[in-house]
Amino acid sequence: MPFARLLCHVLSIWLLSGILASTALATSADPPNPRQTWQLLDYVAVDYAGAIQDGKVISEGEYAEMREFAATIHAHLAALPASPDPAELIVEADQLVAAVEAKAEPSVVADLAHRLADRLLVLYPVAAAPTSPPDLARASSLYAQQCAACHGASGHGDGPAAASLDPPPIAFTDAERAAQRSLFALYQAISQGVQGTSMVGYAALSEADRWALSFYVGGMAYSAESDAKGKALWNDDADLRRHFNSPDMLTRASEMELAKSLGDAPAKAITAFLRSNPDAINQPAPGSADSPFALARQRLADSIHAYGAGDVAQARSLALSSYLDGIEPIEPTLATRDRALMREIETRMSELRSQLGNAASTADVSAKATEIGALLDRAEGVLQDGHTDAMTAFVGSFTILLREGLEALLIVIGMIAFLRKAERREELRYVHAGWVSALLAGAVTWAVATYFVSISGANREVTEGLSALFAAAVLLSVGIWMHQKSLAGRWQQYLHEKMSAALTRRSAWFLFVLAFVAVYREVFETILFFIAMWSEQNSRAILGGLLAGSVVLALVAYWMLRVSRRLPISQFFSISSILIAVLAVVLVGKGIIALQEAGWVAQTLIAAPRVDWLGVYPSWQSLTAQLGVAIAAAIGFIFNARSSRALVNASKA
Repeated sequence: MPFARLLCHVLSIWLLSGILASTALATSADPPNPRQTWQLLDYVAVDYAGAIQDGKVISEGEYAEMREFAATIHAHLAALPASPDPAELIVEADQLVAAVEAKAEPSVVADLAHRLADRLLVLYPVAAAPTSPPDLARASSLYAQQCAACHGASGHGDGPAAASLDPPPIAFTDAERAAQRSLFALYQAISQGVQGTSMVGYAALSEADRWALSFYVGGMAYSAESDAKGKALWNDDADLRRHFNSPDMLTRASEMELAKSLGDAPAKAITAFLRSNPDAINQPAPGSADSPFALARQRLADSIHAYGAGDVAQARSLALSSYLDGIEPIEPTLATRDRALMREIETRMSELRSQLGNAASTADVSAKATEIGALLDRAEGVLQDGHTDAMTAFVGSFTILLREGLEALLIVIGMIAFLRKAERREELRYVHAGWVSALLAGAVTWAVATYFVSISGANREVTEGLSALFAAAVLLSVGIWMHQKSLAGRWQQYLHEKMSAALTRRSAWFLFVLAFVAVYREVFETILFFIAMWSEQNSRAILGGLLAGSVVLALVAYWMLRVSRRLPISQFFSISSILIAVLAVVLVGKGIIALQEAGWVAQTLIAAPRVDWLGVYPSWQSLTAQLGVAIAAAIGFIFNARSSRALVNASKA
């Protein structure tokens, strides 16, 4: 029996080993990586010319490698996970294999390989650009440590180890070869190595370091003269800057591909400049006003790539940033020239965010992004006919201050008028301290946003949304209370109550907080809008609009206070209660839409009109919230009226 038991153990171990081995084999047969397939396509596009010329084989070894790579590409594509249109990829792969077998011209094979590579990235999106501008200073140090031994200190392919390598290392200074290689291709080679060569992958380096090296070696073939010419082109040609509407346009296109649309000389110059100055895509050119659009396009493109890769949360975040950080800061200026276009951009971007949240197809999302891109082109054309003129800057500045200031003014003046009517002038200091503190806090916000940190669009919307909802809740309760005091002489009872002789300290500080929140909410948004639209060229016009808006607000405040003094106190309470309830409805609508834009609240668009000054937006969440506040106010008013009638009847009895 001991022998039998031992035999069972041996057989069990053998069987388990077989299962584990089978599992390992199955695991090793993972589907091909689209990145590797793309790298092979790029390699064929660039190196095929070294195997075939005029339909004849000039290098048997190179041609054998090209045939092998073409067959491998076909096999990889057939084994990739299911895609929306896999048959078309296979058809194009068949054409590539046939062209290589037929010894077609290098230009034909390169075109087929590039087309197939582009389609591959559409169906199987991968990150094809760095998430932040590469650090070329660090790349120089990395190159000396990791690359110079083979490729040489200056990239000539003449490093100390070069003589012992077969095939020899690439010379990055080879202008002809550099013109054919995209930065993404270099990144892939650095990340995964190059099959059949001594070039190994450097996946151990961070993604940022690999991108930095790609830009660094990708710029070695270009002279300082080409760089300078590219800089001049970039600064002077707005159409050229729009061509590079996202980092992908730089990293995925080679100089040769750019030459098809830009011409040989401009393509060489702009490639030299952008590879040595990659952060130029995210910055405005001197005197240029198109950087917000570049940012919006970049975030929009990144959003679509993230969605295609299955990262819905990142896609939604980037789509929000595209609007909040790219478009919203220039809305006041655009509104003065084409308000309808501004509204259309807002609507389409809202629809895109809804699609991302509702699991729409990649094709539908891409179509919506294309539609938005066309609208951004139109908006940029509207604003780019010269810089913003003085009148537009004046009107934009005036409109911003008037729009944002009126809401705060209504609340503060209402509080002041109420305290005067209630003969509580000693408590006015709390209200004045609140709005003055809000202005001072606004000045601090301006300094922080200008010199220290960048306040993102999402943070801005969250601040505005929460403060609006807080103010709406307070105003709703105050409105119902004031309506109660306006009925059946209850205001007289209130004024003569012992507890009304003086506000408690808690109530006084509540007045301070309400005044502060109401004013700071508007000051916060106004400051960020002015920072976005400020320019030295139109500084006088902007300041003039600010001054004119301040004068109009002061006149409105004077008129409101004058009218409130003349109204009988019961009528004042009655009118004020209605106005305050309406303002609560407006603010809750604006608060919900701000939180929707920040991604805190879901957004479902419906066919409804948009009325900004009433806070009415075509979203069922915001409209439902407004309806809820309106119903609450109506119930409060009805309850007050019934209670008042009951009190009157009781007193008569």
